[in-house]
Amino acid sequence: MQKEFAKHVVEVLKNDETIIGLAGAGSWLTNEIDRWSDLDLVVVTRDNLDADKTKMLAYAERFGNLISAFTGEHVGEKRLLICLYDDPLIHVDIKFVTLEEFQERIENPIILLDRAKKIQEVIDNTSPEFPQPDLQWIEDRFWTWIHYSLLKIGRGEYFEALDFMGFLRMVVFGPLLHLKNNNLPRGVRRVETALTTLDFESLESTLCSNNRESLLNAVENAVNLYRELRSDARYVDILFNKAEKPVMLYFENLKKTFAKNLAKPRNL
Repeated sequence: MQKEFAKHVVEVLKNDETIIGLAGAGSWLTNEIDRWSDLDLVVVTRDNLDADKTKMLAYAERFGNLISAFTGEHVGEKRLLICLYDDPLIHVDIKFVTLEEFQERIENPIILLDRAKKIQEVIDNTSPEFPQPDLQWIEDRFWTWIHYSLLKIGRGEYFEALDFMGFLRMVVFGPLLHLKNNNLPRGVRRVETALTTLDFESLESTLCSNNRESLLNAVENAVNLYRELRSDARYVDILFNKAEKPVMLYFENLKKTFAKNLAKPRNL
């Protein structure tokens, strides 16, 4: 379904002089497209659309029965139009770039349309660069993040703490576990199949229920997992954050306080 849709887009654009080319990205590159996949397209335009939604929509509406579309500010990409088409119902992400902008990319896409071989020329002369986690950036923040999660648990803001644990999995544990398994650090995408069983179970241990005991256990597992990942040789040059010791002391005292409160007899 996805490839048939892409072929139709090629037919729509092949005689359009405003278009330099079209490429497919995402799961297409690894031959992992299945019934659950969205379709990632890169449209290379002669003129800079300046992330103008009206201009991007004008192209997208030509590709099929467009029923919904919005721009990708939430993922930091205004040039991305996230689309839902009907007949068939399919999710399509369309990124609009100029040939110059195409030089900066995270992967080499599959060329579907290349007027005058301009896209291939860029691919031959430049290299993609997938963004890597900044290990010092993570270390500088991690212990303050842990303290923040403990404050939320202590106050009883369990939903806030639950969401924050998801943030840690997306920003810290997913990428670092992917790197450990020689994968691209794509957050928590495909961790169910891309990690070893042991690493997946370690990540799974940071999941929790909406109660204090489960959340505290997940935070403790998160700390243990981070320390384990930090022992990797990639961390050899980073400066460990001095906040670690006082935050962990705070954590231990918090657990003792909660334990004492549970042990107190209730007044009859």
